[in-house]
Amino acid sequence: MTAAAEKSASKGPSTDLQKVADLLGGPRILSRRITSNLDAHELLLNGLPGSALIHFVRHLLFIQTDSLENAFGMSLRTFQRRKDAPNKPLSRAQSGRTWKFAEILTKATDVFGSQEEAEQWLERPAIGLDQRRPIDLLATPAGIELVEQYLTRLAHGVYA
Repeated sequence: MTAAAEKSASKGPSTDLQKVADLLGGPRILSRRITSNLDAHELLLNGLPGSALIHFVRHLLFIQTDSLENAFGMSLRTFQRRKDAPNKPLSRAQSGRTWKFAEILTKATDVFGSQEEAEQWLERPAIGLDQRRPIDLLATPAGIELVEQYLTRLAHGVYA
């Protein structure tokens, strides 16, 4: 087992939930602490605050805004409108896509050791994904599953 996989295995699900919530602004922006998957479910049912999406995008280090359309499931124009109405909640679908992207970025950060490395990996064609960019695969549930499976393989030292 690689050091990254051992480190990831030693953490509990609540640690990962906290990391995802922190990417979205934490309790200050989400207006609650996320301590379980049920808390996350309730939050997403009601819609993430638009300010959570804005916070997330502002704290990305490498990924360019034009790459985010697939990850968040919204056009750049819709994102611009969101910036003008930060108090308006995201739809359930947009909330779910935003949360899932934060989960994937969290997992990739654990695998690669830094958020910057994780974001760069998301932007580059990956051999194990048939030379597709992981961020482009986030457009569909099947693509998301491929990216998650590949990250799991990488965490366990299986590179092909």
